[in-house]
Amino acid sequence: MKTNEKLRQAAAVVTDLILETFRLNGRLIEAGDELVRPLELTSARWQVLGAMDRYAVPLPVASIARNMGLSRQAVQRLARELEKDGLVRFARNPHHERARLVMMTEKGQAAFAAAMAKQAPWAEALTEDLSPEMLSEALAVLRALRVKLEGEEG
Repeated sequence: MKTNEKLRQAAAVVTDLILETFRLNGRLIEAGDELVRPLELTSARWQVLGAMDRYAVPLPVASIARNMGLSRQAVQRLARELEKDGLVRFARNPHHERARLVMMTEKGQAAFAAAMAKQAPWAEALTEDLSPEMLSEALAVLRALRVKLEGEEG
């Protein structure tokens, strides 16, 4: 168990980490928007397509939102925009009458593939001075904090 002083130190560091994460998130959104703008995407739309691509089966909006840590309303709005642009379509859900499944169209799959093709060299350049071990440790810390926060929600 940590002493009170160690708890205070850890709390100060986690506060700095949270603030830095907010700044990083803002910059990642800006960089993502710049990266996929030529594809007529935004970071948010790309994120929804990525969440859909990650799973082997079509999901309803609520599941996509939960997997992304976003509100159902935000993902619903984005899914409707993507549908309007022909990147996704909605399909009947045999498990729930009102929660339709969101499915990528061929155009959506092509847009997502093009975005990922741009992302790969960008990510390699971004990690140029960072070791895989350092990045793995950062990932583990962020994941552990997320899991703790998700435990607080229940």
